[in-house]
Amino acid sequence: MTPETVTARTRQAFYGWFALAGASLQQIVGAGAFLCSYGVFLPTMCDELGWSRTAVASGFSIGLLCFGLPGPIIGASVARFGPRINIVLGNLLVAVGLAGMFLAQEVWHVYLCYGLAGLGGGFAQFIAGTAIANNWFAKRRSLAMGIATASVKIGGLAFPPLTAALIAAFGWRISWLVLAGMVLIGASLIGGVILVRNRPEDMGQLPDGMSVSPAGETVTRDYPLKTEERPAWWPTGQALRSPTIWLIAAFTSANFFVFTTMLGHQVAYLEDTGFSTMTAATTVSVASAIGIIGSMGFGVLALRYNIRYLASASFAIQIIAFVILLTTRNLALIYIYAVLYGIGTGAITTALTTFIGTYYKRTQYAQILGVVMFCYMIFEALGPSVAGAIHDATATYTPAFIIVTAFLLVGLICAFLARQPKLPRPASRYTYAG
Repeated sequence: MTPETVTARTRQAFYGWFALAGASLQQIVGAGAFLCSYGVFLPTMCDELGWSRTAVASGFSIGLLCFGLPGPIIGASVARFGPRINIVLGNLLVAVGLAGMFLAQEVWHVYLCYGLAGLGGGFAQFIAGTAIANNWFAKRRSLAMGIATASVKIGGLAFPPLTAALIAAFGWRISWLVLAGMVLIGASLIGGVILVRNRPEDMGQLPDGMSVSPAGETVTRDYPLKTEERPAWWPTGQALRSPTIWLIAAFTSANFFVFTTMLGHQVAYLEDTGFSTMTAATTVSVASAIGIIGSMGFGVLALRYNIRYLASASFAIQIIAFVILLTTRNLALIYIYAVLYGIGTGAITTALTTFIGTYYKRTQYAQILGVVMFCYMIFEALGPSVAGAIHDATATYTPAFIIVTAFLLVGLICAFLARQPKLPRPASRYTYAG
């Protein structure tokens, strides 16, 4: 494709926003159903089936392990086949797994079905969804990443109260079928098949709708974010040997350990302290709603300020939130906790994708994120089970939430230390390196 052809075709309406809308929709529905609703089912399933919270929470942990442990394979699949096919087929498997929960009679049924849903979600959601933002945007990458990661928070806003209402009206078994249908139609069909396209070059366009000069040079700077260096154009294997990747993996692991612990147990914790199920589910929605602001806010602020400092501040905000949660039973203060927690965790989710998208080459994004995902998903999966085991042993969540706060402190330190790796060679200011 010649520069003149690209220049002519990029005069068409820039499709990136539609592709981003499809990626965001499939994450709203897919993550909302798979990731953000399980904690609402947990107390009801324990009561009706007579299972312990550790046993039921372990189903969530298994789903999360299946979601993240194949991260390197998922990253390679997204890099090789493109995000779109992974989004379509992955969400089909999510729908099958959630529908199978309708038939659960034994604990292993839950483990099997949620493991299938987690495997499908791993291929469909986070890596593939944010890869769309990374592929279609360069100058506005942090903003696009904020939108893509905020979509998970939108799912967290909508689905817990929706799930609570469905369970109250139809019971927990029918509710799983309804969620499966929503994933099939909203995530796989509309989001994946109809809206998503893999990358701008496939449609004769360039990231951000950029044009090219007759010499084939882009006329806009690719990476305006406030970091110490420009992106590192080195082999993925060499990138993975740098300490920066592992610091990113460490602060992300800390954040997601906290995130899934609270998804799995926040409703149960608040019920234990005397709040109704709907009130407890609403606090999850508040945190997710404010998480949208956190995700979008990080994306906007990253256009002006150093991303390490923004990430460190986000962890500090979460630490303050948990100090409040551990020291109060007042509903107003509980909502303040939810607001602060939502801002912090929303920002860190965007920070992960922005760090990798800014520090490394566009074509490396999915593979590097897949390796990081493998690391953090181990901790993400441990969170619900560890908290459930601590509760069953002590009849309180307080020790578990103290551990959560310690993880946040570790995350703050690692985020602050995650400097951009130095370039092995200089990069041209005006050459678009995909």
